[in-house]
Amino acid sequence: MRRGGARERLLGAVGVLAALALCEALGRSGLVRSSYLPPASEVLVRAVRLGGDAAFLRGVRATVEAWAAGLALACAVAVPLGLLLGSVPAVNESVRVLIELVRPVPSVALIPLVSLLLGAGAGTTVALVAFAAVWPVLFNTVYGLGETDPLAEETLRAFGFGRLAVLLRAGLPSAAPFIAAGVRISAATALILAVATEILAGFGEGLGIFIAQAGTATDGTTDVLAAVVWAGVLGLVINGVLLAAERRLFPWTPEHRDAGR
Repeated sequence: MRRGGARERLLGAVGVLAALALCEALGRSGLVRSSYLPPASEVLVRAVRLGGDAAFLRGVRATVEAWAAGLALACAVAVPLGLLLGSVPAVNESVRVLIELVRPVPSVALIPLVSLLLGAGAGTTVALVAFAAVWPVLFNTVYGLGETDPLAEETLRAFGFGRLAVLLRAGLPSAAPFIAAGVRISAATALILAVATEILAGFGEGLGIFIAQAGTATDGTTDVLAAVVWAGVLGLVINGVLLAAERRLFPWTPEHRDAGR
């Protein structure tokens, strides 16, 4: 087992246990009303029980499907567009102002507009997730192309390869680790937006809908926090899977090479 990875997991486990112990102590001490902060043990027990609730699991699946579809759509748009912007400076300069104008717009602010265009359904969630997730992949793709070895590009040109062939043979492999990192960042953003959109929009059957409904119920705090635990576990699993894929596909990158020591 890698020492660095084992140490990180141990420290992470210690941090989680400390946070749970603090929440348990606050919930049991009476310093905070249990209706506001139930003991951590009650929240965890409820989260486990929700794992056997078919209706709840259908909601989790709906959220995961919207997350996956939105992230896939974001990657399908961001990678080709990033390759174009990174390889054609004139195009990059011509659309830079537009991108910087649109990028800061919060996805949740677009819920009314997108709902009018796409209706109250999963399509709205997917579109908003894609809008939020596209930016890390896009900018990482452009940045990764900037790290391409000039010697490799010149060598390919010397052998008669055209611009597209140079991009695919030298630029894309160079940018691939950066694209993967962007996808991992976007995956977390996409999950946040999938749940937040469901909460704020109020339609569908996802994890966010469960949280919104539990929040309006009497003594629903335990259900809200239990659902938040599920969202956190989903995010942790997604990040772990993508990080493991990065390490397997790009073990030579400094980040993953140093982590293996």
